Amino acid sequence: MSNRVITIARQYGASGRFTGEVLSELMGIPCYERELITLSADKSGMKEDIVKSYDEKAQSSLLYTLAVGSVDYGAVAAPYNMPISDKLFILQSNIIKELSEKSPCIIVGRCADYVLRENDKRVSVFLQADLDVRAARVAERHGLPIAKARDLCLKTDKKRASYYSHYTGQKWGRPDLYDLVIDTTLISAKGAAAVIKAFCEQLDK
Repeated sequence: MSNRVITIARQYGASGRFTGEVLSELMGIPCYERELITLSADKSGMKEDIVKSYDEKAQSSLLYTLAVGSVDYGAVAAPYNMPISDKLFILQSNIIKELSEKSPCIIVGRCADYVLRENDKRVSVFLQADLDVRAARVAERHGLPIAKARDLCLKTDKKRASYYSHYTGQKWGRPDLYDLVIDTTLISAKGAAAVIKAFCEQLDK
């Protein structure tokens, strides 16, 4: 088992979730993606569908600086009018830190690379792929016309970029922010997972 904490940021349709799941099996460590929604709902007392509706979405707010300044949810006395997205970011950040301290793991999305930036065991990965390839994958997965799938890819990427910029002050997908950038245009989730595993093994030598 690796002692690494791996964060995976991803363009929509670049196989981020699937890569995390395969990598979890290869390395024998847990992967958290949709599980973070359930964990957040359990800790906050909010209904899971409400958490899901605000997950990885930013609301314009002067209060988001609280989240950037302190990702310890328990340490923040959140004003009653703080947007749910801000509260959720702080809560998920705290959960991500707790998970990373508990055991090696994989975290998909949720600005995890930024949240764990001070963790010397963190390996940050960004997955990208050509838009046409991503659209084809999304169209097949959700049974959508290719034009609608392409539009969904662009809109989701825009939301993820806005979310990342809002809470980190940095540009989502900028290569120098990550330890490893993989283009999944020509390789499967299994191939991407193998690359990440090999990269971690080299770091641990």
